[in-house]
Amino acid sequence: MSSVESFIEDLASSTNADFASVKEFPLMPEGEAVDMGHAEDGTPLLDPRILDSPEFFRNPYPYYRILRDHHPVFHDKLHNCYWVTRYDDITECYFDDEGFNTIPKGSSSGVLGNTQLELSGVEHRRRRNLYGQHLVGQSLQARIPAIEKLANEMIDAWDAAAKDDSALCSDNGDTRQLELSSMFANEFPIRVVCEVLGFPKEAQSQFYYWYNSMMSGLGGSATHKQGVEARQDLEDYVAGIVEERRQNPTYLLDQDGNPTSKDIITKLCETKVDGDFLSTEEITSNIALIVGAGGETTRGAIMNMWTLLLRHPEQFDAVIEDGENWDKAFHETLRHSSSIGGQPRHNTFDVEMHGVKVPAGSLMQMVDFSANHDERIFKEPETFDIFRDDLYYGKLLRSGYRKEGRCSHMAFGVGPHLCPGAWISHQEAVVGSKILLSRMRKPRINESKMPKDIDGKSPAPMGIISIRELWLEYDLS
Repeated sequence: MSSVESFIEDLASSTNADFASVKEFPLMPEGEAVDMGHAEDGTPLLDPRILDSPEFFRNPYPYYRILRDHHPVFHDKLHNCYWVTRYDDITECYFDDEGFNTIPKGSSSGVLGNTQLELSGVEHRRRRNLYGQHLVGQSLQARIPAIEKLANEMIDAWDAAAKDDSALCSDNGDTRQLELSSMFANEFPIRVVCEVLGFPKEAQSQFYYWYNSMMSGLGGSATHKQGVEARQDLEDYVAGIVEERRQNPTYLLDQDGNPTSKDIITKLCETKVDGDFLSTEEITSNIALIVGAGGETTRGAIMNMWTLLLRHPEQFDAVIEDGENWDKAFHETLRHSSSIGGQPRHNTFDVEMHGVKVPAGSLMQMVDFSANHDERIFKEPETFDIFRDDLYYGKLLRSGYRKEGRCSHMAFGVGPHLCPGAWISHQEAVVGSKILLSRMRKPRINESKMPKDIDGKSPAPMGIISIRELWLEYDLS
């Protein structure tokens, strides 16, 4: 048995009491890893308890590098799973719909209902196509006026908040200070989803509650019961809307109040499968999935993108000069600091990867965070650069992109289970950011109100969670 295997066996043989006690790991300078020992051949060892530590959440990438370089398929007996961390391996698994076909059973259906996330093959494709056609292409383009309208409405409300001297939005002479998450990014994607689905205006505040409750209830957490209750409340509400829309379709409107296209609920009510209309339950489960896919992803993309751009002023200037660069900024943000960590899978058969035998039915964590920082694919991956020559910036593709030295990021995954909200998230983040830029003169970060790193001076690293607060200042005149 190798020294690495012995180290892992020693950890696995520890008592539950040992694992229950939280191990303290020192906070390291960003990009540096805690020394957890080495095997006789010099191979760095990795204590899986680091994966639960504050150090890992703030500074994950040096630990992912250890896994990629030395333990690309890491058997984590503490968490009873296998971590897959290299870009090529994750891509191969995502495309193998037979060998790595679904996310673990019950991980989403308890709250979101009977969605296609845990399905595979023909049934998965059928379910996905029910709503997928409404989130791409011309259907997506038809929703731009509604997105623009909502963004401007939210920004218009800043004036009233500033007059009330809100703690989150206030004026000081010709300068306005606001917290972008609370004043825009948290609710904007939810309002967009609510609008394009076709929920009445009066339901938007309730919709925000449904969304937050269902998302916080995923994964069997302490808020699972609240998530299930919120989904049932949503289903009861949607049932009434569906019956009405079956008789009276409704439309999205542009800035002038003119209809542009039917909303998604109306389109789902008109959809037939095998000659039968979708049931209310099928429509509701699709709505729950769209809600989950289009919320946190967009919020995190907006917050991280603005933070990174404003901390790289030369790149922000490039975006100001050419609005087409927002697409590049979006893709590089999701490669550099995605708010989506990866996708779990169960392997259908016994497999062996990099000398590690993985029994059928094991939980395998495909770490998109790590794939996006794989030095085998992206040069200097910790560097934020919207003009890097190894990243693909074009249209999002389920097949991914890997040609002429350019590769797509893995924030949305690839293959059959590519995130269903990928296209609308891209649209929301870019359209919303363009409008934000048009409404703020000389925006900059108020670093005095932002969290600091361990030196007390540098900005705190983003780590593997998106920026939660972003304090901005901009000129009013």
